[in-house]
Amino acid sequence: MKKIRKAVIPAAGYGTGFLPATKAFAKEMLPIVDKPIVQFIVEEAIASGIEEILIITGKTKRPIEDHFDSNIELEDNLRSKGKADLLKLVEGTTQANLFFVRQSYPKGLGDAILAAKAFVADEPFVVMLGDNIMTGQQPVTRQLMDLYQETQTANVAIMEVSDEEAEQMGIVELGKVVDNQVGLPVHHINNMVEKPKASELKSHMAIAGRYVLPPEIFELLEDLPVGKEDEVQLTDALNKLNQTQRVLAVQCQGNRHDVGNKMGYMRYMVEYGLSHPETAAGLKGYIKNIATTLR
Repeated sequence: MKKIRKAVIPAAGYGTGFLPATKAFAKEMLPIVDKPIVQFIVEEAIASGIEEILIITGKTKRPIEDHFDSNIELEDNLRSKGKADLLKLVEGTTQANLFFVRQSYPKGLGDAILAAKAFVADEPFVVMLGDNIMTGQQPVTRQLMDLYQETQTANVAIMEVSDEEAEQMGIVELGKVVDNQVGLPVHHINNMVEKPKASELKSHMAIAGRYVLPPEIFELLEDLPVGKEDEVQLTDALNKLNQTQRVLAVQCQGNRHDVGNKMGYMRYMVEYGLSHPETAAGLKGYIKNIATTLR
């Protein structure tokens, strides 16, 4: 029985939804109060028991590598000034066993995952999208890994979304229920459609940015023609995989925060700020004050 040890985090997109802020650095480095988006993803991977993490970057993604590298000068400065709390925060960004590879030109999620082929080798692995922050009692990635340990089957996290959201996501048409020991609603998958038009929508269950995949996915991705939006679509490869070995859909426990668009980013900034010990009280008071001025 194979154990999942590796995670792949694609972070090579252009981040056009946040231009001009993302012209010179990755959208995944946008801060949520005092922590960049990508750090939330890495922390989820570590909390799930992942041992090795590959971040797929692009030409403007050097800040991601620098963020997770040691900064001896900064650490020495904090240490000499007795700022132990800040030193702990900075050192915490270097604890993971991280690797990086560059995708020369963004051609879709499927193409980005292909860049991880040498890193993954012949092991099952997790894919964690960098614009979806998950919160909850147990990491969503851990839930998928637990199901894989039981079934040895590829799976994807799904969550119900609105009509508007569905047109921007990979939509899953569910099949029969699968009994399991993990205690989650699990289904076979009849079909997956990438960003369907409203008239084509047959389900409101969307892939929520977390996947457990077998190494066989790489051969399928290599053989795929360019799909929707002139990109190599992971959804197309998953449909092919589902024809030879089952891909399961898992309704995980937790909350998904789509920080890949301005509104979702702002919402989670407020939510996280209201739970942050340094900002919660002040932000709560500020929101109460401005709420009286809104009509």
